[in-house]
Amino acid sequence: MPVSSSAGHGRAQIWAPTASGADLRHNQAMYAHRMSESGSDRCTRIAPPHQPTVPPAHAPTRLVALDVLRGIAILGTLGTNIWILTNPQGLVGYLNELGRSTGEWMWTERVLQQLCQGKFLGLLTIMFGIGLAIQQQSAIRAGRRWPGTYPWRAGLLFLDGLLNFLFIAEFDVLMGYAVTGLVVAFVLATGERTQRRWLIGAAGVHVALLTLIALATAFAPQQSPVSHSLLHPNPYADGSFWDLVVFRLDNVGLFRFEPIFVFAMSVALFLLGTRLFRAGVFHPDGGRIRRQLMIVGFGVAAPIDLLVGTAGGGDLVICMRYGSAPFVAFGILAAVAEWYVRRPHVGFLGRRLTEIGRTALSCYILQNLVASILCYGWGFGLAARVSPGDRVPFTIGVYLLVALLIACGAHLWLRRFERGPVEWLWNVGYRVLARER
Repeated sequence: MPVSSSAGHGRAQIWAPTASGADLRHNQAMYAHRMSESGSDRCTRIAPPHQPTVPPAHAPTRLVALDVLRGIAILGTLGTNIWILTNPQGLVGYLNELGRSTGEWMWTERVLQQLCQGKFLGLLTIMFGIGLAIQQQSAIRAGRRWPGTYPWRAGLLFLDGLLNFLFIAEFDVLMGYAVTGLVVAFVLATGERTQRRWLIGAAGVHVALLTLIALATAFAPQQSPVSHSLLHPNPYADGSFWDLVVFRLDNVGLFRFEPIFVFAMSVALFLLGTRLFRAGVFHPDGGRIRRQLMIVGFGVAAPIDLLVGTAGGGDLVICMRYGSAPFVAFGILAAVAEWYVRRPHVGFLGRRLTEIGRTALSCYILQNLVASILCYGWGFGLAARVSPGDRVPFTIGVYLLVALLIACGAHLWLRRFERGPVEWLWNVGYRVLARER
């Protein structure tokens, strides 16, 4: 949706997945100094007086946790999107077959899809809320008005999403994040009471929508299974690159429905992300918050999500994706935060995830582009050549290959450059528009 941290020159920014995270190593010391300023002063200017002050930070640990979370979220979104990319009819075929898999690989496919379904979309959304909190704190510490130049950031993100939607992936999340981020940025400029009302209201709207869907599903008259007609012509398997661009434009209503549907959920998750960050979820003193999130996420939501989503079929996948999955996402966030509070050493896997997190926008776009080249007709066209019985192992193989490629790419790129290529372009564009040096 769609990731970086930066604290140079009074700025702090985190994207999920849209930022310039390349300043991490260069600015950790400055960030640690600033975050250890007078807690009471920061609480007065940024957080409401009764809110817990963001504690003096062990900044490297916290920033590492954020980068690792972004890396996990990027690879997790690939875990969902890869099933779309390896379907010979793309997103249309994926939606028609959702929860209706058959054959010897049926349960493997259902479990693998359900493990990713909605969790990492939720995690990206939460991370974006955390990013807004960091940017707001940075702006106020530097004496700048909020939201200030943030609309330029949202505009550039929307442009990134539009280009990604047209030319790479019709399931883009960046445009939705741009609109939601812009709204929430102005909400964060209001008082605590107004923010709480927005949070409760957005969550209430989302729960009401899910309830209506659940009731409609439960009381709808039973119908015989509908056989969906195949795309003819099929732009995914037989069309050119430009044919797919035209197909996305012709079906923009279908392909852009999800960002509209989840807008209320996204607003609520953005605001919850800001509150968790201010409450110190990444700080050693935030252990109680982390435990509560892990209990709800892993002890309650995850078993329900996996059991109902796997056994319930396509009709219930929607409720799990937008209902239980966000709670699991909070559990993931808390578990990673707890890990790096207790074990500051990053390790090999942590370094690779950190590198993906620091170049998250580039990796998000690149992973969809590489998989499209492998699967679509304008590339190697592998998706249409694989038999239905081999589609699950083929999908797993493509996922592992693409994940390896983007991990290696991020590692090699950051050995020479401070920002990912897309992050660099975004940063240059923002500085020009905002007239910053």
